[in-house]
Amino acid sequence: MKALVNTNFNLPGQEAKYTGKVRDVYFLNNGYLVMVATDRISAFDVVLPEGIPYKGQVLNQIASQFLDLTQDIIPNWKVAAVDPMVTIGYCCEPYKVEMVVRGYLAGHAWREYKAGKRTLCGVTLPEGLKENQKLPHPIITPTTKAAEGHDEDISKEEIIARCIVPADEYEQLEKYTLALFQRGTEIAAKRGLILVDTKYEFGKKDGKIMLMDEIHTPDSSRYFYAEGYAERLARGEHQKQLSKEFVREWLMAGGFQGQAGQKVPDMTPEVVNGITDRYIELYENITGQAFERTECEDVAGRIENNILNFLKK
Repeated sequence: MKALVNTNFNLPGQEAKYTGKVRDVYFLNNGYLVMVATDRISAFDVVLPEGIPYKGQVLNQIASQFLDLTQDIIPNWKVAAVDPMVTIGYCCEPYKVEMVVRGYLAGHAWREYKAGKRTLCGVTLPEGLKENQKLPHPIITPTTKAAEGHDEDISKEEIIARCIVPADEYEQLEKYTLALFQRGTEIAAKRGLILVDTKYEFGKKDGKIMLMDEIHTPDSSRYFYAEGYAERLARGEHQKQLSKEFVREWLMAGGFQGQAGQKVPDMTPEVVNGITDRYIELYENITGQAFERTECEDVAGRIENNILNFLKK
């Protein structure tokens, strides 16, 4: 199926449209928003030139399931999943930080540690840690929520000092973050996976803190296979993982890390199809369900019809 890389709807009551790295978000005048998970893929805060078929469906359906599985911890923005690639929900006022939580030393955190840093976002890490090693306890390493360009690491103290989030509300965000991470860890373990790290976004609606956006998807999370983890760690080998890290590693091997003047390696059909397969693999592993490819000649038309039918109700 051809990838859906952009949408251009004119919905009833539409006030604005926001185009993110992956999602197209339509804001309606009734307090709702329509979030379309496109097949765009980004890495190093750069949208890559080719879309990945079924990626949007994978992201939307995983997020939708985890929103349902965590609503006892914190209310969330979801009202209904009206299409395999679309969720409609409440429009919230977002906090200007992303709450990144890490249970293992991997990815960005490992790269910083390897470079000699022992304090990450105000959190001090012990000496002698190895790549992919489990941390003594999960740590929260927030980032700024940049409208454009790169998100930046920031400490809890800076967030409060700069009045980005009030101190009492930030404390609550930390509690929600750790509780959500614990729930995700427990669900992953039942599937033979390790939830390594992830990020959450929060907002407020009518004075109440709510979970926004996606949760526990391969774009926002990193998973290892539990089987063989300890043996691979002891041997200093790469972990077998399910996340978008394999895309970043492929880009880095091709000399691209999002810096000026660098060129994205050629995304051949084989590369694109391989990425699709990895996303479907994660879906099936983390949900325990077979992925059903939603075949459609006119994906944008299908999405628009499903949105309009829901809004009529």
